[in-house]
Amino acid sequence: MGKQLRFFAGLVLALVVSSSTWFYMNRVLREHQLAEAAAHDRPRGNLSDLYPRWLGARELLLHGRNPYGSDIAIEIQRGYYGRPIDPSRPYDPKDEQGFAYPAYVVFLLAPTVRLPFNEVQIGFRWLLISLTAASVLFWLHSLRWKTSFGTGLIFIVLMLGWLPVVQAIKLQQLSLVVAGLLAACGACLAGGWLFLAGGLLALSTIKPQLSWPLVLWLFVWAGSEWSSRRKLIFGFALVMLLLLGGAELVLPHWLGMFVQGISRYHQYTQNQSVLTSLFGMIVGRIVGAACILVCAVCLWEVRKEPASEASFGRASALVLALTVVIVPMSALYNEVLLAPAILVLLRSVWSRDPILPAVRRARAVGFLILAWPWIATMGLSLMSFFWLTPDLRDRLWPAPLYPSYVIPVFIFGLALLDAWGSQPRTLRESAPAE
Repeated sequence: MGKQLRFFAGLVLALVVSSSTWFYMNRVLREHQLAEAAAHDRPRGNLSDLYPRWLGARELLLHGRNPYGSDIAIEIQRGYYGRPIDPSRPYDPKDEQGFAYPAYVVFLLAPTVRLPFNEVQIGFRWLLISLTAASVLFWLHSLRWKTSFGTGLIFIVLMLGWLPVVQAIKLQQLSLVVAGLLAACGACLAGGWLFLAGGLLALSTIKPQLSWPLVLWLFVWAGSEWSSRRKLIFGFALVMLLLLGGAELVLPHWLGMFVQGISRYHQYTQNQSVLTSLFGMIVGRIVGAACILVCAVCLWEVRKEPASEASFGRASALVLALTVVIVPMSALYNEVLLAPAILVLLRSVWSRDPILPAVRRARAVGFLILAWPWIATMGLSLMSFFWLTPDLRDRLWPAPLYPSYVIPVFIFGLALLDAWGSQPRTLRESAPAE
């Protein structure tokens, strides 16, 4: 009876806090954005991050047009913003919404190019929700954490109400697809399906900046035991060959266009990594290099571990947390890649392994910072029913976003401490018995 009561209490709390995030996005943040757009004549169209990729895929596959062309960018702006953006207008967006993806992303979108975009949006939204829920189960399997049905359900509800995930679903961001593919890759590795894992890893390169650190780590891991792990490389190579070759057939010399598109994208968005945003360009890059070095030392000790071990799942989670802090784009929705590292930390707390008091305090601060967006969205949601005036709303709407840059750094740091603390135990277990 006590377990059932705890489950229902936990589920109700998870539903409440997750609902508050959705309420905040729809009734607080959106209302603020609408008011700002009206005050400054800022254009608002479908605002779907899927739309530029979908339109580029449709024009390439159905009409043979170059999706990287400036004419396609203007058509994208008409749908995304409602009209082409005007650089002479001070309040117009700076993001030109060009087709800044590898050309082979069109193959994933090919089944949708003959459908109306409003139907594609609905189906894609449900795909993202389903894939995100499944990714929780995939990571639990990869980490070898056998939770109860109730605990897994609570994790899924919290995941679907986590601010980065809600933003990604609202924007229809392909980052959630990449996160789901990486989670499925991890589950396949844990289950021994290396060839399939390699294929899923290759598909995740539709956003290469999010997948390349994990690709490098898995290549090192596979190379350390080549005879038993080479199927991962073969699966990756085969699918990449099909993607790259197919893209070259439908759009010759696309790679140069993609590189130019990425360069232009960084120019007009001026994106920086989380670390450079926090510490400045020079210090941020030095800290980033140090993070990569320390992470590499931890991973080197785990490279021979089989994928069926929880230590391998922890290593992959650490790599994804590193990705979030070093990738040259500090978008909130990319923080979905922190999910496995958060699960690692929760499992460590659950297991009550002995840790230093300083680490325990750091975890407490980290979890408080992680919970802050839910605390803020719940507060704003309650206020909206009583005294949240438009003027007060316009001052308080950023509150849930305050720790957006701090959360990735804290989660990576805690995951690094967890991985570093497990090194002696790993070495002892791998040492030959005397």
